[in-house]
Amino acid sequence: MMPDVALRQGETSVSGWALGNAALKDIDKNGPRMPAATDFVPKIEQKGVDLRIGLDIARLSLRRLVSAIVVVTGDSDMVPAFKFARREGMRVYLDHMGHGVKRDLKVHVDRIV
Repeated sequence: MMPDVALRQGETSVSGWALGNAALKDIDKNGPRMPAATDFVPKIEQKGVDLRIGLDIARLSLRRLVSAIVVVTGDSDMVPAFKFARREGMRVYLDHMGHGVKRDLKVHVDRIV
């Protein structure tokens, strides 16, 4: 609901169960114990986000709808989309929110914000 902002969330999928943080801390603090059903949390992943963002970048680049794009990510899967956009003359800015990212991702942007 903000002008000039798009959020791509993808599809969620459950890929099993894992011990939750609270259970791990309790076991670490108090020693081994039998896990309870409430100790487990679902492992939920988002799928398809990279593809959706890449398609958005390609469409914006080809139609020359914008001259610059700011992408908030740390995922080097975005490199092909960044390369494409820059070949089409678009300025690409990266905000990795202070997380460590691969050098390859940084190489293919115009500026890190």
